[in-house]
Formats: sequence, structure tokens, C-alpha cells
Amino acid sequence: MSAAAFIIAGAYLIGSVSFAVVVSRAFRLPDPRAYGSGNPGATNVLRTGNRLAALLTLAGDGVKGWFGVVVAQWLATSTGAPEWTVPAAALAVFLGHLYPVFHGFKGGKGVATAAGIAFALHWPLGLALLVVWTIMMVGFKISSLAALTAAVLLPLGAFHFFDNTPTSWAMVAVCLLLFWRHRANIRRLLEGEERAIGR
Repeated sequence: MSAAAFIIAGAYLIGSVSFAVVVSRAFRLPDPRAYGSGNPGATNVLRTGNRLAALLTLAGDGVKGWFGVVVAQWLATSTGAPEWTVPAAALAVFLGHLYPVFHGFKGGKGVATAAGIAFALHWPLGLALLVVWTIMMVGFKISSLAALTAAVLLPLGAFHFFDNTPTSWAMVAVCLLLFWRHRANIRRLLEGEERAIGR
């Protein structure tokens, strides 16, 4: 197994740890895949009313995205793996969150994990996306709208900071996957039926 393949596979396995499921079990909450939207993510965990569990889910999913990329960067440098290894690992950790091998390939929508990836690749990009997400959440209180707005800006920011490189194109793939996972939310947004947080 080549170094690049090992790093990418490891990133996928890191992403496959669903913190919504892990935290819910630790707090003895219902399986997040069995209520609400059925999405194992922080927003759905918040529907239980347990804010700490939702916060830990959000933090865990974000940190695993960051950790998966940082470890890939270190291993790629130390093993002399090809340049494309790190962006491939970034995409792999994201796919692990969406389709986790440890949880029947039923994962979350990937917003927090994508944020962690952005911070690991270039923290000013991650910070800018966080500011945009926060402004949209405060202004509209619609989680999906905030996420989709940040998702559009992710590849644009990547091309600004990384030019026409594998990293930028990996972020295009992440953006497209975010939109795919939010397709039901997009339909409700267009129909004016998407619920705001707290409603």
C-alpha cells in the first residue's frame, strides 16, 4: 500500500466517526438517525433539547475534519507523498463523514466537517467562512441557508488562495456534495417551507 493510499484511507476512517451517534450514546439520547430530519448532525441532536450534546457534536465533527487534514499534511511531508495526497485526504475525510463505514454509510450533511477542513487547509479561509455562516445564521436563523452560502464561497476562496490546484478542485467537490446532501433543504427553501432555528 503506497503512502498516499494509506493517508487517504486513514483520513476516510477518521471522517467515518459520527460524533452525533457517539455523543448521543454517551448522553443516552435517541439515535439521531431515528428522529427529526434523520440526519446525524448537530442541528438534529439539538432537537432533543440537549444543547451540550449538540455543541459537542458540532465540535467533534469540525475537529475531525481539521485533524484528518493536519495528519495528512504531516504524513505527506514526512513520507514524500505526491502533492495531491493532502487534497485527496481532505475529500476523503469529508466523504467519511457523509458515508461512514462505522455507521452503515449513513452520515451527516458535512457542514462542520467542511469547516474543519477549511481551517486546516488555510485558517483565514476557514475564518472568513465562519464569519459568513454566523452572519447568515444571526440574520435568517436558517441553518441550511447559512451552510449553503458558506458552501458557495468555499471553492471561490480556495481558488483565490490556492489558484488552479488539486486543493481548489477538491473544494469544488466538497461544495457540490454539500449541495447534494442539502437537496431536500433547497427544495423547502424554494417553496418557503424551511424552518428557522427555534421554530
